[in-house]
Amino acid sequence: MSDKIALITGASRGLGAALAVELAPTHHIVAVARTTGALEELDDKIKAAGGEATLAPMDVTNSDAMAQLCRAIHDRWGKVDVWAHTAVEAQQLMPANHVALAGKDWEKSIAVNLDATARLIAFVAPLLGEAGTAAFFHDDHAGEKFFGAYGATKAGQMALARSWQAETAALGPKVRILTPKPLASAMRARFHPGEDRDALAKPADEAKRLLPELLGG
Repeated sequence: MSDKIALITGASRGLGAALAVELAPTHHIVAVARTTGALEELDDKIKAAGGEATLAPMDVTNSDAMAQLCRAIHDRWGKVDVWAHTAVEAQQLMPANHVALAGKDWEKSIAVNLDATARLIAFVAPLLGEAGTAAFFHDDHAGEKFFGAYGATKAGQMALARSWQAETAALGPKVRILTPKPLASAMRARFHPGEDRDALAKPADEAKRLLPELLGG
């Protein structure tokens, strides 16, 4: 087993799953997502890449579960070398004057994109110490028509990440904010139904492209 630990939140599909596979040859993967079946499929890919994984079928909005997971990581390994936070909630497109009326969908966007991110930064920071790396993924739709819910909460997530990045610049951990190309993902298909997916980047290709930047190469 590798002595390097990579925590991937939002690991079941898309860029999160692709990054897990790319990191697997050099890191033991702790894969967090709600969908057990998708995590098991990811585990097969990680094993095929010569790596090993610990699967954590958990909801990042469950504060107690995330605290328990981070404590378990501390007790078993004592650290996290890389944390890639790809978990995101993509509320359906709608006019801004309908966002608050969406009820639980709006609350879930806040819970996943803002609340969970803030808590995870607090929980994971001690595991990263001064030498670890955290990665967040920029996807700017703030101010675009019909993107009110996603644009606002994703921008808020990035504001948290950028503040943490500025605060840790001197002593660590390293906080990286990466910008993927438009991806052929389920989330983008929800925003842009009928789009030509052949023109979009594949998550596996983007994971390969972004990994050197994530790791500081």
